[in-house]
Amino acid sequence: MANLSAILKYPDEFYPLLKLKMAIKEAEKQIPQEHHWGFCYSMLHKVSRSFALVIQQLGPELRNAVCIFYLVLRALDTVEDDTSIATEIKVPILKAFHQHIYDRDWHFSCGTKHYKVLMDEFHHVSTAFMELDRGYQEAIEDITKKMGAGMAKFICKEVETVDDYDEYCYYVAGLVGLGLSKLFYNSGLEDMPSDTLSNSMGLFLQKTNIIRDYLEDINEVPKCRMFWPREIWSKYVDKLEELKYEENSDKAVQCLNDMVTNALLHVEDCLTYMSALRDHAIFRFCAIPQTESSRIMAIGTLALCYNNIQVFRGVVKMRRGLTAIVIEQTNSMADVYGAFYDFACMLKPKVDKRDPNATKTLSRIEAIQKICIDSETLNKRKLYVVKSKPGLTPALVFVFFIVLAIIMRLIFPKRHNNS
Repeated sequence: MANLSAILKYPDEFYPLLKLKMAIKEAEKQIPQEHHWGFCYSMLHKVSRSFALVIQQLGPELRNAVCIFYLVLRALDTVEDDTSIATEIKVPILKAFHQHIYDRDWHFSCGTKHYKVLMDEFHHVSTAFMELDRGYQEAIEDITKKMGAGMAKFICKEVETVDDYDEYCYYVAGLVGLGLSKLFYNSGLEDMPSDTLSNSMGLFLQKTNIIRDYLEDINEVPKCRMFWPREIWSKYVDKLEELKYEENSDKAVQCLNDMVTNALLHVEDCLTYMSALRDHAIFRFCAIPQTESSRIMAIGTLALCYNNIQVFRGVVKMRRGLTAIVIEQTNSMADVYGAFYDFACMLKPKVDKRDPNATKTLSRIEAIQKICIDSETLNKRKLYVVKSKPGLTPALVFVFFIVLAIIMRLIFPKRHNNS
């Protein structure tokens, strides 16, 4: 019912959303025949359907490498996230995980649902990994080793300072950016960017997710670890969980705005990284891979979260229909600049001059706008993110229900009664 309400309110999102769903369904049918590769791609669709969609647009060799890279890191992350594993068991596994990917017989049962299946049958991933070219194997092993060591470090270390925050995000996300850059380079399709740019690509996503997921994480049972740095939140409350209490709403929003402002630091590097990409499939992979975890979705999510008390009350995320529009219309760097500019324009009026970080926030928003304007590409794309208030004319309502009836007829054809 919520999806129907959103479609009625934003009718221009209906076709892109339908097109996206059909593309995902079609991609799910393209599972390799070999048993181990079939398992890997099937699992990829189960843990991230939209990510799998964009991976499958890559060339076959790079597609396989990225698929395995993603599954290896998902498995590593599953070990880190499982709070039922004792620290003395978890830490050695994290540190040695890069060795296990070469062992076709290794598995470790942990996690839940699809992630448990991934861990129980990890030998399929190892078998596929062993078939990759050596350059891809070395890149995946190197990143897995560094990430495992970093995760192990932060199992025993709290995020106290902003430097700790950046270091943790480097281990769990910045290294993903570095790893992908190595895979792109090994494919021969891209040059090797600086580590700083690759790191920022990961940090921008990770910080956005940490901000957006505050309430889900703080309420998780058993209690999960939180990664908002004490150096930031302690300026507003004595304990991190106090941000969710109604009496602390003003302080909570100020703290949230501080966190968003910190995340905006990485936007310029992200735009620089994406503007240097040559291969169109790799560009789309970096710009819009996951409905909630792409660079465009990240800037959109930050625009929605900023100054929004709902981050501490419920779920704040982009509409599926708007996500579908972004995926459909992001085909060039001009579109990326346009989306970042649009979301920066959405964000700017929300800045309250009385906010403790208002000057810093506005400076970063205006820097983003300037980069987009200086690209001289804004007139080459549609303004699809910032619009006037949505509304439906009677004609649009009529067309919508006609189209819906046709689709339902195609999906559920009338059965003839032969009795």
